[in-house]
Amino acid sequence: MFINFLFGMDPSTLTGFTFFVVNMALLASALFFWIERDNVNPKWKTSLTVSGLVTFIAAVHYFYMRGTDGVETVAIRYIDWLITVPLLMVELYIVLLAVTNVSSSVFKKLLAFTTLMLVFGYLGETEAMGFSHMTGFIASCVFWLLALREIWSGEANEANAGSKNAAGQYAYTTLRKIITFGWIIYPLGYALGYFGGGVNMDTVNQVYNLADFINKILPGVVVWAAARMDTK
Repeated sequence: MFINFLFGMDPSTLTGFTFFVVNMALLASALFFWIERDNVNPKWKTSLTVSGLVTFIAAVHYFYMRGTDGVETVAIRYIDWLITVPLLMVELYIVLLAVTNVSSSVFKKLLAFTTLMLVFGYLGETEAMGFSHMTGFIASCVFWLLALREIWSGEANEANAGSKNAAGQYAYTTLRKIITFGWIIYPLGYALGYFGGGVNMDTVNQVYNLADFINKILPGVVVWAAARMDTK
């Protein structure tokens, strides 16, 4: 019955439904992470606090996006990402910092790469400053790949490899996989929405909403699981 209900929706109704579901899931996750921060090893409290901030900030933006359309939705979504993606980089850095010594240059590089990824993505989606959808897409993907290189083979990876903390290594390697395989949903949504012979914002928003559900909530769950592993 639920499947018939879901797939019987027209595209705009389905888009609104996904906004509502993700909004509620983000709020519930933020509450859970903030409650659980008092039940783990103190060195993990900051990481769980950041997880709660990421999901709460995203939930607030989803509340506003549910009532908008077109360019306004794109603008609010990128405001959300410009706040929460750096916080996710902070979270990754704090995970490393909790269990090993790591240079601040790691955070600076990841912050720069992901910020430029978002800037070019926005310019491509809105076709601002002479950027086409394709140009913005390519430039955004380049900076995402640079961030991946840092976390897979750069200084961040070296710091994790030198850690002797099993919980920290679990958190880092899992977060790295999320940034690699979870984040690939975003360019998929971009491509499906903008490269199919016209702009399909329902497709863009539905795929982006799925991506945010995975990539905003799952990192916090991973950090919580690692914190519980490291709590006696």
